[in-house]
Amino acid sequence: MSFATPTDTRVQYAILQIFIGTYAVDKMTARLKKNRGLRGHVSAGRGRIGKHRKHPGGCGNAGGQHHHRINFDKYHPGWFGKVGMRNFHLIKHGKVTPTINVERLWSLVSEQTRAYYADKKDKAPVIDVMKAGYMKVMGKGKLPEQPVIVKARYFTKEAEEKIKAAGGVCVLCA
Repeated sequence: MSFATPTDTRVQYAILQIFIGTYAVDKMTARLKKNRGLRGHVSAGRGRIGKHRKHPGGCGNAGGQHHHRINFDKYHPGWFGKVGMRNFHLIKHGKVTPTINVERLWSLVSEQTRAYYADKKDKAPVIDVMKAGYMKVMGKGKLPEQPVIVKARYFTKEAEEKIKAAGGVCVLCA
């Protein structure tokens, strides 16, 4: 007859855990469960009519200013109401950069100016993109073969190349 040593017991327990799984071993004792006290009471404290359905207190944040007020005041102070002032014209992320493409640069100049500079190739019009409300010049499209001086805060490489290829100049403005 053989006696089980502590190591054998550990091995057996490990094998049990592998086959049964840890959840089976770690279950709560049935006699300590709340459900035991409710045996013999038909609806187990849930009521016959609703049958433990629906949401008696409302879903989510419902009743925060009414029947759940104590919870909100205690655990979520400052949940309701406003503080301070709103700044209407403030751009929160501050990274707005209005852009314009190279193909639309000449649309910022009037028809008379276009006609005037079409004849005189030695002169170039100054197009201030900043005055028109743009900051950055992008490189999409084609420029007419006519020199132009463009003022902007930012230029992409493509835009700069195209403006210089047309005989123009890029001027950076703060």
